[in-house]
Amino acid sequence: MTSFDISIAPLVPVWLLTALALLGVVTVGLGLYARRRGTWLRALGLALVLAALTDPSLVREERNPLKDVVAVVLDRSASQNIGDRATQTDKARAGIEKARESLGNIEPRFVDGGGGDSGNDGTRLFSALNLALADVPPERVGGAILVTDGVVHDIPASAAALGFRAPLHVFVTGQEGERDRRVELVEAPRFGIVGKDQTIVARVIDTSDRGEPVTVSVKRDGVEIASLRAIPGQLLRAPVRIEHGGPNVVELDVAVLPNELTEVNNKAVVTIEGVRDKLKVLLVSGEPHAGERTWRNLLKSDANVELVHFTILRPPEKQDGTPINELSLIAFPTADLFGRKITEFDLIIFDRYSNQTVLPSIYFENIVKYVRDGGALLMATGPDYSGRDGLFYSALGKIAPGKPDGRLIERAFRARITDDGAKHPVTRDLPGSQANPPAWSEWFRLVPTEKLRGVAIMSGADDQPLLMLSREGKGRVALLTTDQMWLWARGFQGGGPHIDLLRKLAHWLMKEPELEEEALRATAKGREMTVTRQSLKAENPPVTITGPTGKTQVLSLAPGDPGLAKASLTVAEFGLYRLTDGTLSALVNVGPENPREFQEVVSTPEKLRPLAESTGGTVRRIGVSGGDAVNLPRFSGMRESPLYGGSDYIGIKRTGASVVTGVGVAPLAIGFLGLIALLGSVLTGWLWEGRRKKA
Repeated sequence: MTSFDISIAPLVPVWLLTALALLGVVTVGLGLYARRRGTWLRALGLALVLAALTDPSLVREERNPLKDVVAVVLDRSASQNIGDRATQTDKARAGIEKARESLGNIEPRFVDGGGGDSGNDGTRLFSALNLALADVPPERVGGAILVTDGVVHDIPASAAALGFRAPLHVFVTGQEGERDRRVELVEAPRFGIVGKDQTIVARVIDTSDRGEPVTVSVKRDGVEIASLRAIPGQLLRAPVRIEHGGPNVVELDVAVLPNELTEVNNKAVVTIEGVRDKLKVLLVSGEPHAGERTWRNLLKSDANVELVHFTILRPPEKQDGTPINELSLIAFPTADLFGRKITEFDLIIFDRYSNQTVLPSIYFENIVKYVRDGGALLMATGPDYSGRDGLFYSALGKIAPGKPDGRLIERAFRARITDDGAKHPVTRDLPGSQANPPAWSEWFRLVPTEKLRGVAIMSGADDQPLLMLSREGKGRVALLTTDQMWLWARGFQGGGPHIDLLRKLAHWLMKEPELEEEALRATAKGREMTVTRQSLKAENPPVTITGPTGKTQVLSLAPGDPGLAKASLTVAEFGLYRLTDGTLSALVNVGPENPREFQEVVSTPEKLRPLAESTGGTVRRIGVSGGDAVNLPRFSGMRESPLYGGSDYIGIKRTGASVVTGVGVAPLAIGFLGLIALLGSVLTGWLWEGRRKKA
């Protein structure tokens, strides 16, 4: 394609050229006013001089036409996987590619758009559109087409923000009359105090709302705790008791509608981190001894622990008839501590306490009930445990992990971690345990004990159990068969990790989730899920994972550190996943708890209509009722117009863009042609003046 144009390059400054032109106009005007003959010829000569000073040239350009670029953004967000939308999108792409052939000089650019890796970006199609056209000059853009369900979360405020002047057409997938019901969170607490209630505020949104109440199931850690009635559109308040520290996964689930689009958003998930307000510990020391201060110092050093400590200063063998209430520096409130208020304590510790008459047998029965109902008991024993007045021969013997054999070992030994202890979170990786013998000080006294229940995680002289843990009903019991822990605290022979050991021991007793010896856990970062099995058993069965849409897969775990087996996988869907190995279960939410993508899933042409129509484009549904077929309009190339479409067609703007492949320049006022023009005007004027004089 060849085009011609006139180009000028003035030989003198523009201001001088302007002044000469004005002077010429005045001269010609005076000549015309005086009716002087030849004025027009002089005007022609002046015009030619001025033209010569502008240096005009004839420019010839050889141009090759460029293709008009049309960006086609295909919505690949999660909501486009509902029903037949994904298939409709694929068929729309095929139809657009076929229509491109009839338009000729068109370059379609197909790009997939949708949400980001965070999972809570929603559907972001205009970001993808900007990326597709980033290297295209605005004058080459012939239009843009979006194939989407119409729910887009990055719609620009105006057509000017698009960065091009061409039509935007929207092809909406899905079907007319779609139905959906979802749970919308209004207020969701992030933290809660263990043992207290937290309130979740939500509402049920129903596109086919008839004002009838619906049932909302409330689950905590996969177990239903309440069933509430809710009116769609109205606020629902769901109280939830925080049962334990760490993540408490709460689900609000509403029944599925007949022919509903998806049930993914029928569930709202809230993860509430359970924190303990104050840990209330009761420490009862049977008699003063060197290790008593070790327990007190440890518990008092933790600002989160509220300690109640009593020491029995006068053992029963020193009775002289004086009433015990008169011997106490502070009256021992046994009725309150072991009766009415026993359930207020998170942990009870008996430190070298014998079965003295201070506590009647009924109170030991209360402690047994307290443990079986979910309480925690630690018996830190010494020589007293092996005697007939030891705690084992009280009602506590019903829940004690070990039975003394009546002996007492008093010689130097080093505590060791047992095989089970190497797997147990309380003693695994205990500082110094990796050495052989362990790199901590010796102890000198141990009560030989027969293990009755639970597991021994530390052993001492003659491989006798040293630290035993057991579960009793809903509660837990620990038995320490030495009173020599204070040697580690005093730094004897370098000491030992008494703080790590005793703190972990106390937290295990109080059911710290991270210290469970049998646990199935899952964490998620982005789409990467990590599954961990903590167990004292030798075998770790495979884990069955059920996704938010009901799809299942089996994952085998690989052994790692002692007691741990792990595996990772990348998941395709965001939402709540359920894991089980047949015995233990776990829940993990991948991505945001309530993805923005599924907050609205009913397809609609209305959200994008104002923007599309402001560009002269169109918005239309392409889905054919009752299947995955699509009905596309015909495509037509159009020159610039205020409207690019009708009921059965859409227009693509013809930009006329081209690229220059060759340029030719021919001067018009300078050179041979310019000289002939100037000489011709002078000769004509001279001849005209000569004829006038003869006349």
